[in-house]
Amino acid sequence: MEPGNLTGSTEFLLLGFSEDPELQPLIFGIFLSMYLITVLGNLLIILAVSSDPHLHTPMYFFLSNLSFVDICFTCTTVPKMLVNIQTQSKAISYGGCLAQMYFFLLFGLLDNFLLMVMAYDRYVAICHPLHYTVIMNPRLCALLVVISWNMSALHSLLEVTMVLSLSFCERVEIPHFFCELNQVIHLACSDTFLNDLVMYFFAVLLAGGPPFGILYSYFKIVSSVQRISSAQGKYKAFSTCASHLSVVSLFYGTSLGVYLSSAVMENTQCTTIASVMYTVVTPMLNPFIYSLRNKDIKDALTSLLGKKQ
Repeated sequence: MEPGNLTGSTEFLLLGFSEDPELQPLIFGIFLSMYLITVLGNLLIILAVSSDPHLHTPMYFFLSNLSFVDICFTCTTVPKMLVNIQTQSKAISYGGCLAQMYFFLLFGLLDNFLLMVMAYDRYVAICHPLHYTVIMNPRLCALLVVISWNMSALHSLLEVTMVLSLSFCERVEIPHFFCELNQVIHLACSDTFLNDLVMYFFAVLLAGGPPFGILYSYFKIVSSVQRISSAQGKYKAFSTCASHLSVVSLFYGTSLGVYLSSAVMENTQCTTIASVMYTVVTPMLNPFIYSLRNKDIKDALTSLLGKKQ
């Protein structure tokens, strides 16, 4: 079939998890439940932080931003999948695929940057407690978030613009439940060398930079905590990092597992199922991790829900 540039009327096909009609209601129910829990849980975190003056601190400002990004991250992929299951269609338009790809990259990278910024916040709080309010002032906090948004938006725009230069055959079947950049690129009929080069370069630079920043921050935190003489002081210092460490471990552990498995295994179905961990499950669990391990959040949520009753 002749390759050609796609128009807005041309459609891609998202193959999803299974073509078995009997499994579709089960898949729909599971993902709808996870989607609603994700949106409700993260929304409650945002409302709790905004409604409680005691939580108007840098740590919770970044947490509310993370919750907002997690909602958007999940909304990028799950609603379209649910609509396709309900309408018994696998189609997504070329423009819709590009839009989904852009926002998925945007919010995925934002998660990376915000986790690094939160690690820096914990580093300043533990290693420079006397200067914390001066260093982590509202202007710097807002600047860190704005820089994260700008870098994520520019990178996503670059990647999607590179995809626009590719030609695709008339029928494109994506073995995934969303338009994943790597898979879309490798389904093109034209040469993808430049796209691969740009994709892997920025994967190392942008996706690898935040984890390095997090590791460095926690290396300094551990070094500082070791100098604390009392066991109670050490426990108090580490307890402020526990929730963040749990979220970091979950996010990077699942995403790294997906890409390592995709590099080792040829089975795209296994990779698709594994990718659910960081695209859906992690954003769903983040509110529980922060609310269950954080007394301030639990008190704010109790107060918020009590007012509504």
